Amino acid sequence: MTRFPLFLGAALAALTLTGPAFAQEVTLRLHQFLPIQGGVPENAIKPWIAKVEADSNGRIKIEHYPSMQLGGKPPSLYNQARDGVVDIIWTLPGYTPGRFPKTEAFELPFMVGDAESASVAFQEYMEANAMDEFSDTHPIAFHVHGPGWIHTNKPIHSLADIAGQKLRGPSRVITSLLEKLGATPIGMPVPAVPEALSKGVIDGAALPWEVTVPLKVAELVSSHTGFDDAPGLYTATFVLTMNKDSYNRLPDDLKAVIDANSGVEVAALFGRALGEGDVAGRRVAEARGNNIIVLDEAEKARWMQAAEPVVTEWLADMDKLGIDGQALIDSAKYFIAKNAK
Repeated sequence: MTRFPLFLGAALAALTLTGPAFAQEVTLRLHQFLPIQGGVPENAIKPWIAKVEADSNGRIKIEHYPSMQLGGKPPSLYNQARDGVVDIIWTLPGYTPGRFPKTEAFELPFMVGDAESASVAFQEYMEANAMDEFSDTHPIAFHVHGPGWIHTNKPIHSLADIAGQKLRGPSRVITSLLEKLGATPIGMPVPAVPEALSKGVIDGAALPWEVTVPLKVAELVSSHTGFDDAPGLYTATFVLTMNKDSYNRLPDDLKAVIDANSGVEVAALFGRALGEGDVAGRRVAEARGNNIIVLDEAEKARWMQAAEPVVTEWLADMDKLGIDGQALIDSAKYFIAKNAK
């Protein structure tokens, strides 16, 4: 029987390992600002990670770091992706005011209703109008949350009840809205809301129902005010995006996995998770016996009229930037109507 020298056997083994069976593996780090038990981390980010890993046959591994575990504040997340501090981030463009002006068309008051369909609309809107604002990263998906409500201890039954209340808003457009409604707006990222409520820094917060659960807002306030019929008071926009070098370093077949898990279907996944979270969040407040105040159509008309200057001022801001703001509003409304359920 012929015997191969040991070195020849090792060489053959090495050749085998460098063949198709030994495929490149990549580990990516995903960083975001919410606790792991939040609706988006649990019901959107985790399923997305699982699908990417499965579609890559385990060759892509994604480490998920919630609650800013890798350092920094939520407004730094986009730069972390841009600069390669991490590979993937999920955040609000509105955390860096004025940096992504074209995204703000969806944050204008009384634009959207259902989170899933509006998220698909936002993804399509971004692809048609605003990808240039994110050219220094590799966007995976854009989405929005469901209609925001105002969560306070002092009940808000009418526009007059907002006057003077210190209310948190997530972005410059929404803080402008709160000001026009009569509040004293205070901008802050969502993780800061519970402490600000408990210390009296703010009297209430503009939030979607979904995020009130991980923040335990229903334990910190007793009253919740909003509208049941679309469109809702406001929404905020979100992006899931990747460092360009992290994407470009991937072999073509793994780039294809990321590409297949990007776009409209991912936007719908995130929007659906937020919509389902809104239902759950409202039930928590109802179970505690909190005051759920649904404003009627007559009151809604008063709020819409009070909010009109937000749009006027935004259009003027866009004009100064050389952006056709009205065209963006028209495009946003087109995609929202196209995808409405």
